[in-house]
Amino acid sequence: MAKKTAGRKFRLRTGDIVFNVLNYLVFGIFTLACIFPFYYLFINTISDNELVARGVISILPKGIHFDNYLSMFKVGDLIRAFGVTVGRTALGTLLMVGASGFVGYLVTKQEMWARKFWYRFLVVTMYFNAGLIPWFLNMQMLGLTNTFWAYIIPGIVAPYNIVLVKTYIESIPRELEESAEMDGASHLTVFWRIIWPLSKPILATVAIFGAVGHWNSFTDSLILMQSASNLYTLQHRLYMYLNQSTNLEAVMKSGGQMGEAAMAAVLSGKVIKYTVSMVTVIPILIVYPFMQRYFEEGIMLGAVKG
Repeated sequence: MAKKTAGRKFRLRTGDIVFNVLNYLVFGIFTLACIFPFYYLFINTISDNELVARGVISILPKGIHFDNYLSMFKVGDLIRAFGVTVGRTALGTLLMVGASGFVGYLVTKQEMWARKFWYRFLVVTMYFNAGLIPWFLNMQMLGLTNTFWAYIIPGIVAPYNIVLVKTYIESIPRELEESAEMDGASHLTVFWRIIWPLSKPILATVAIFGAVGHWNSFTDSLILMQSASNLYTLQHRLYMYLNQSTNLEAVMKSGGQMGEAAMAAVLSGKVIKYTVSMVTVIPILIVYPFMQRYFEEGIMLGAVKG
């Protein structure tokens, strides 16, 4: 077996061939192991509900239909929770990316007042926190319980993301900033016109971290929204449905606007769990491939220096 490189031909040895085969085999199995749980959930949500309840669906779907997803979205609480989660993910990620970019740029400026102190103060918060109860009391005293802003404000400043952005910005040639400053550009102008466009890879990486974190967030909704059920997140609703699938089944039976065929094949508790799980996972699975290129570039460049 031969391989051409830059006009030259190299012959792979037997050991190289065996290594390549084993390498592809191991990573292929690992990939299948990562993908199969999502595939298993999906085929069980589109298969005949009776077969799913009996546990006979394992590799291929049977009796394909999409009534489960349509039935899920007839439950009003789920639609509201989906909207709350989308809203907090979009707004929270936007503000967090903006703050991470600007603060990360500021702490690279030698002329910033007490720069080392503020940067170290940020880093320390990555390792120490007061605990769950003090956190709840602090949020309560700040008036951030039973309000949508409890999802947004605490996550705007993310120390780990600021460290990534700072490190990335330090890799940008200083001469670009100096030339702009010689033309009279302020720090804000330099940041917006030069640093921000050049930092797209690391900002996209930060956006992925923030979006996934907001989308999967569960604890803040569970603890802070005890008297505001209209602000429950999708993950919180998933938790409730997984524990009350029987009640949800009864709601769907009496919810009206369901055809006779759908009534005859009403969701079992197991199907409800599978369907709600897929509803919470699908949006992230759709978005991630479009951000993967920026993610890989940004996480590597942003981690070169400490």
